[in-house]
This record gives sequence, structure tokens and C-alpha cells, in this order.
Amino acid sequence: MRLVAVDGHAGSGKSTFAGLLAGRLGDAPVLHLDDIARHDELFDWTARLHEEVIGPLSRGASAHYRPYDWRARRPGPPRPLPAAPVVLVEGVGAGRAALRPHLALLLWMDVPREESWARGRARDGEEQRAFWDGWERAERAHFATDPSRPFAHLLVRQREQGYEVVPGPAGTAETPLSITFSDES
Repeated sequence: MRLVAVDGHAGSGKSTFAGLLAGRLGDAPVLHLDDIARHDELFDWTARLHEEVIGPLSRGASAHYRPYDWRARRPGPPRPLPAAPVVLVEGVGAGRAALRPHLALLLWMDVPREESWARGRARDGEEQRAFWDGWERAERAHFATDPSRPFAHLLVRQREQGYEVVPGPAGTAETPLSITFSDES
């Protein structure tokens, strides 16, 4: 089992890209870290992720976790995450130091922080305004102490059509990859 992480700022397009990548990988399972994080644990979920997800997957077993309901503010019923040759983990902090030893590949959505946050705020609307005010402070603090981008193997840049994937700070690829989603791809 190989874990592939898609990290980046909130609103950078991680979920969309991970969904497209999962399809390209034969419907690889995707774990959304929004299902793991909680209001009182925006970034303090690593131990639970190891116990509920990484441990079972590393033994070849399906993982079971309780996705957090952000509106009800409590975990929901258990959900399985099947063991597979590749499992995608997407979300802010997916490339954190505590997870990097378990990752086969770290991708960073290369969208500037302010642009990402503006997109996220627009997506979530007025209902989540107070949450976003706190989130921006929390995310800024997280990446100040535990940055992911310097360890990314690949940077993903959204283009007018599709994505451009280029070597990241920790990458070794010699030529950029272009992933487009057109009739020819």
C-alpha cells in the first residue's frame, strides 16, 4: 500500500484534484482530512489518523474512521476505507512531518495562500465566515511550524484546462508532466 498525499492551503483545489487523480488511478480510495479534523482538533489529529487509518492500511486491512460532521460538531457513523495499492490522503497538513515517513509521494497544490483562502471563503459562504477567520490563523500557525511545501515531490498548478505537474522542492523528476482533461487525454 502506498499513501499519496495532496496538500496545500485551504481552498487550493486539493479535493477536486485528488478526485481526478483517484479516477486516473483506477478509482483509488481517497481520505479527506476534513473527515478527520474537528473543530477542537484542526491540526491535532495525527495520533487518531495513525490508529484508525495508517495502522490498519499498513497491515493490508481496511481502515475504519468516523467522519466529522462540521455542522453537527460531532463524529458520524464509522466509514470504511479499503486497503488498496494506492490510497490518496488529501487535506491541509497531509504532508506534515509526522506523516511523511508513511508517504510514497507528496504533491503540493501550488496556489498562493491568499488566493486559496479567497476561493475557500467564496465556496463556503457567509455561514462559515467566523470559522474561516479562525481557520486562517490556525493554518498560518500550522505551516509556520510544520511546512509541507519544502518537502513536496511535485507541485500541481491549475491551468485554464487541466493541471501542470512540475518537480517540487524535494522532487527528482527531470521534465514537467502535463495532465489535461480533454477528449485526447
